[in-house]
Amino acid sequence: MPNTPSPVSGVLLLCVDLQPTFIKAVADGDALAKRCAFAIEAATGLGIPVVFTEQMPVKLGGTDPKLLKLAPAAPVHAKNTFSVFADDGIRDALRSEDIEHIILCGLETSVCIYQTALGALEANTQVTVLTDAVGARRPADAAACLSSLARNGVHLLPSETIFYSLLHDAAHPFFKEFTKLVKKYT
Repeated sequence: MPNTPSPVSGVLLLCVDLQPTFIKAVADGDALAKRCAFAIEAATGLGIPVVFTEQMPVKLGGTDPKLLKLAPAAPVHAKNTFSVFADDGIRDALRSEDIEHIILCGLETSVCIYQTALGALEANTQVTVLTDAVGARRPADAAACLSSLARNGVHLLPSETIFYSLLHDAAHPFFKEFTKLVKKYT
């Protein structure tokens, strides 16, 4: 049997608005991009589909090319709405994938992440926000929004916690590569 990870069904990593314009504007933008890179590589290694969104890319530029390179087959959707689920095309594309659980990373916690998480709940989709892979211009605003999301049933956990949970144990075929990722992004 080949040593390849089996896909995790029904789960998607949604990378929201990881555009350099926004990354530069948030607190600890470089650290945020690094944690998102970790999440993208971990998801890809586990066979979890990755999707990128871009807020008004014609005016604000596209997703950071370094992040896109980590999941070259991932679709990229432009949007004008703040919630990914408010965009008919993206919402329909996600529905066609039979997604039960979305893992969110990206920007901005108090705007697009917040509204997307609530939109996912309204669409009867479970949501986990990777707390170490989201960012905001004003950390206090982000904290208030994360607290509200938790009260509404959104899971708030750090990246390593989620991906170790998806691995289940050290016998998983991706475990060795995953531990290399953990060291690489520490």
